[in-house]
Amino acid sequence: MSFTLQLFLVSSLPLILALLLLKSLYFPSKSDKNLPPSPPKLPLIGNLHQLGSSPHRALHAMAQTYGPLMLLRLGTVPVLVASSVDAARDIMKTHDIIFSNRPKLNIPSILCYGSKDIAFAQYGEYWRQVKSIAVLHLLTNKRVQSYRHVREDEMALMIEKIRDTHKSEVNLSELLISLTNNVVCRVALGRTYEGRKFKSLLERFLELLGCFSVGSYVPSLAWVDRLTGLERRADEIAKEFDEFFESVIDEHVSKKFVGVESQDLVDILLEVQRDNSTGFHIEKDVIKAIILDVFAAGTDTTFTNLEWAISELLRHPQAMKKLQQEAWEIGQGRPMITEDDLEKMAYLKAVLKETLRLHTPIPLLVPRESTQDVKLLGYDIPSGTQVIINAWAIARDPSKWEEPNEFRPERFLNSPIDYKGLHFEFIPFGGGRRGCPAIQFAMAINELVLANLVYKFHFTLVSEEDLDMSESIGLTVHKKRPILVSATSCS
Repeated sequence: MSFTLQLFLVSSLPLILALLLLKSLYFPSKSDKNLPPSPPKLPLIGNLHQLGSSPHRALHAMAQTYGPLMLLRLGTVPVLVASSVDAARDIMKTHDIIFSNRPKLNIPSILCYGSKDIAFAQYGEYWRQVKSIAVLHLLTNKRVQSYRHVREDEMALMIEKIRDTHKSEVNLSELLISLTNNVVCRVALGRTYEGRKFKSLLERFLELLGCFSVGSYVPSLAWVDRLTGLERRADEIAKEFDEFFESVIDEHVSKKFVGVESQDLVDILLEVQRDNSTGFHIEKDVIKAIILDVFAAGTDTTFTNLEWAISELLRHPQAMKKLQQEAWEIGQGRPMITEDDLEKMAYLKAVLKETLRLHTPIPLLVPRESTQDVKLLGYDIPSGTQVIINAWAIARDPSKWEEPNEFRPERFLNSPIDYKGLHFEFIPFGGGRRGCPAIQFAMAINELVLANLVYKFHFTLVSEEDLDMSESIGLTVHKKRPILVSATSCS
């Protein structure tokens, strides 16, 4: 080899290496695997830059180009995005066991006792045991019905608060979150915790749970989460919640407080721990993690569904009128609509279903992870692939829903489609083994509250700006602007 050629190779080495790197990123070598389509990606961050401020909308738009199954690269993590009914069915039913694991995510792990809760725990014997405890001891139909008086008490208090405004401005969003928080507190902890500090703690917890952690997707850049203070904030909130739950458990053990409900969730979990009736030892951290799940899901998603439902009714006066007519016929002038009346309110149920369809509380659900290689709609999905199901996009699929962007509760009248995870065109609570186990608990609150609000009051928007339906993005999608109304008694 001549000296000139050697010199050329040495001087060109950096350029050659850069070209090889780019080739591997943009033109990967052919493999015998039939992988789903993938959009172009950038070095290191992959497709992260394409998610934007509304990931469910961005992924929906990308699916129009790349199809109902896309394979993205978020940092160093392969992520499968499913945006069709068939894909959702295969993931949550046909191959449910393979896709029942959860990926290890840094912030949920910090906040939820090392992911010892039900939502983020790894699939396996531990998860099966804690879910079984929740389903058999906390969320049975009998147990949910036993808290009926709590829901009706808090509903009556909310009606009085609205009446006391004497037609002046009412922040309905604030009242709704207060009601759901009080119901969950009484059911879970035995009494209310209404202080601003407690509500702030819950808000900060939910905000962080929806934050993007660089370290979860680019492990080599985990230091960024420390530099930005994300890990520090998560540690602080986890510590605050732990101290709060520690004091709650101490109160229950010693019964220091008065005015206790008959038996709350902490009582039940302590009883299961004491009797060891399941054969599975429940540590104190597990009790805290389960109660934390009840708070995060029970308060946030329930309040969100109510807020969007009322917003849509205010935007659609004909639907509001139809629901009020149903409520007045059922209530017949009585002080309140009770839970015994709700089964007869078909339009009420249709309004809440349509709200869940248009405004799926957790639009991308909670991520899953494949535990072995599997075929999905003809594509090869490698083990260890993170899976995102875009429930929001599926609920707006024009091939499954007529005029999918329109609020039309009538579509659910005389329809068998329900939200319990068996109809994959409508999965606001997920489905399969990892579906939400607290659907009945949440919907009992939603139905009672919405029925009584429209039964007791006429609402008028304070400003046309309050019709703004902009979203505030996090793990749960909230309405950005609160609902400000004046309320006039119907009687």
